[in-house]
Amino acid sequence: MGVFIRQLTGIRAVAAVWVLLYHLQGPLDTIGAMSIPVLSDVIRVGRLGVDLFFALSGFILTHTYLRKIGPQAHARATVEFWWLRLARIYPVHFVMLNIAGIAVVAQALITGEDKERSWLNPIDYIRNLLLIQEWGPEPERGWNVVAWSLSMEWLAYLLFPALVLVLFIMHRRISTPVLLLAWVVVIVPLLVRGSVGDDPYYGGAWGSTIRVLTAFTAGAITYLIVVRFIDEDGQIRPRVERLATSVSVAMPLLVVAGALFLGRWAGAQPDILLTDPDAEPLPPYFHLWLVPPLIVWIGALALSKRGQARWLSRDTIVLGGLISYSLYMTHLVWLSTWRAGMNAIGLESGPLYALSLLAAIAMAFVIAWLMWKIVEEPARRWLRKAVGVRPVAPEEAAADRRNP
Repeated sequence: MGVFIRQLTGIRAVAAVWVLLYHLQGPLDTIGAMSIPVLSDVIRVGRLGVDLFFALSGFILTHTYLRKIGPQAHARATVEFWWLRLARIYPVHFVMLNIAGIAVVAQALITGEDKERSWLNPIDYIRNLLLIQEWGPEPERGWNVVAWSLSMEWLAYLLFPALVLVLFIMHRRISTPVLLLAWVVVIVPLLVRGSVGDDPYYGGAWGSTIRVLTAFTAGAITYLIVVRFIDEDGQIRPRVERLATSVSVAMPLLVVAGALFLGRWAGAQPDILLTDPDAEPLPPYFHLWLVPPLIVWIGALALSKRGQARWLSRDTIVLGGLISYSLYMTHLVWLSTWRAGMNAIGLESGPLYALSLLAAIAMAFVIAWLMWKIVEEPARRWLRKAVGVRPVAPEEAAADRRNP
């Protein structure tokens, strides 16, 4: 049943790069890249890479734990699940939380800037340590900002042992048409929240919680639908595979078309002004409408063996997927440091700036690979061994043939 793991690992690389480019809109605009039609619109909604991560997480965890926990969630199995998820996410989070704090203080001392940071205090540090900083209707983001999504992931992990019980019943007793209806019902709150044009980031009014719970659960139900089309030998009927391949092409095109429409629709443009010159341009309102086709894309790729699925299964892309978490967690601190360095030497445009930007992007991948190799993987393996679980998770062994 793990026939789709490699291409889904490749999706993680796509999501991480999308978020990386989203955070580089300012520098990309400086070198003229944001004036390229369509490209700028797609990059502007790059924060949707996080929603792609949420849905993919729900899909993969359901694949891994539906039969392990689904029939009956014992306390031991539940605690082990939570421990293994912490083993996956916490080491890099802890390292980057502290590096981010040190970087902010060092930057203030070097530049002499006296910028107010309400989050730079022991209470918010502890909230970040506990991964609860994004919980609630009005979260306070700070430290390593991208960890807000990690806080939301942790919330989904805490709820998953209860959710998987429901998923198991749905898997055994509900027909495919009813599963499709359940998928639509689950995604409705996200579309409703995304239709409110009050905050282009959708961080307040429980926006983050709605994003993770809907995308995560829809991703999980997508898995239940997908397995209806895979037999016990892992085979997919040719007609289903052909249709899935076509859908896997159509969904990204739909997202691109949607991004292009939102980028040019006057009613979708936020009227909020940003005073920070290094801040990325605000995304258009209603961009959460593009999440459903992204989730469908996951399901289509899981049932496809050609085209995008084959490309995403290449060793280089899979490696990118394996380091994607480290790339996501490290890139913003690194890019902030790079920007500070450019400002310090007065390099703000021109050919040298463009070369420096390309070098910064390349360095972001090098840093991510080092973090994955030195911190993420060794710590995860050690923490898994600590509770008597094999060092390499089965799904990851299937995804990376070079590290079985």
